Amino acid sequence: MKAIVHEGTAGLTGVAFRDMDEVQPSAGEVRVKLKTAGLNHRDLFVLHRHKENEPPLIIGSDGAGIVDAVGEGVTSVQLGDEVIINPGLGWQKNSDAPPSGFEIVGLPFHGTFAESIVVPAENAVKKPSYLSWEEAGVLSLAALTAYRALFTRGKVKEGMHVLIPGIGSGVATFLLQFAKAAGAAVYVTSRSEEKRRKALELGADKAIDSEGDWSEALDGQKMDLVIECVGAATFNKSLDRLKTGGTIVTFGASAGDEVTINLRTFFYGQFTMYGSTLGSGEELAEMIQFIEQHNIRPVIDHVYKFDQFEQAFTRMDKAEQLGKIAFSIE
Repeated sequence: MKAIVHEGTAGLTGVAFRDMDEVQPSAGEVRVKLKTAGLNHRDLFVLHRHKENEPPLIIGSDGAGIVDAVGEGVTSVQLGDEVIINPGLGWQKNSDAPPSGFEIVGLPFHGTFAESIVVPAENAVKKPSYLSWEEAGVLSLAALTAYRALFTRGKVKEGMHVLIPGIGSGVATFLLQFAKAAGAAVYVTSRSEEKRRKALELGADKAIDSEGDWSEALDGQKMDLVIECVGAATFNKSLDRLKTGGTIVTFGASAGDEVTINLRTFFYGQFTMYGSTLGSGEELAEMIQFIEQHNIRPVIDHVYKFDQFEQAFTRMDKAEQLGKIAFSIE
């Protein structure tokens, strides 16, 4: 089968579109013939985390397709089922943190940028019927990350004021849509005028320039909740926007992972900070129910063919996208 594979040199120069052996499912597993897959920032990081001395790795964490082989003992999934891939391996029940042994598809195990993938049967989840294949293929990782950060950790409620710095990523666009559906007032930031405009079209109550004075641009408005996925470049600006007793949830650090904060400001502000990452199988089921109830669709930035992977990776690396980048596998 054809696949996007990383081996040898770190970074994009180590990626190739090549043949890999197709695998048969073992007991408790299924094989999914993939129709689409979704690119995530995680895939950029994998290009550096996957070491030169390790075996070739099929990257990718998001995908959707049709079950074409079923291992012994599998009863929950049948041949011909249309499914999305739950990228979280070994985390089915909701908990404060992932259990020991938790991994994500695409490192250290083969991922979704291939014509097929073998996963545990519990990780092949019924595709929401109203989503196109492109929408289904980019859903799981970003939407589940957004759902856990916003609902499980952030406990968003109707009437809250929510700030999402760095609108543009797939997770950020889901955060915006989810928070609006929950009845919150949502504010976003971006350096890009075009992204700010598109965020307003998606329902943001206000979109401000990341490089300006946030307090002035927001007319002094303080936030109940900030979902912070940018990192060092915005973290203290985000803290400054929290109201007394407010909550900040962090799950990303694409713009730096070391931050110095004023502890006195933090504890006098009675702030709460949570870390978050991906989510459990239970939360994935809740998220799917939520998007079906509110008819939420992923924002698709661009769809590439598999052999255009360099263009796709470069677009994400330059942060040019708004929403999700998809691969068409057929």
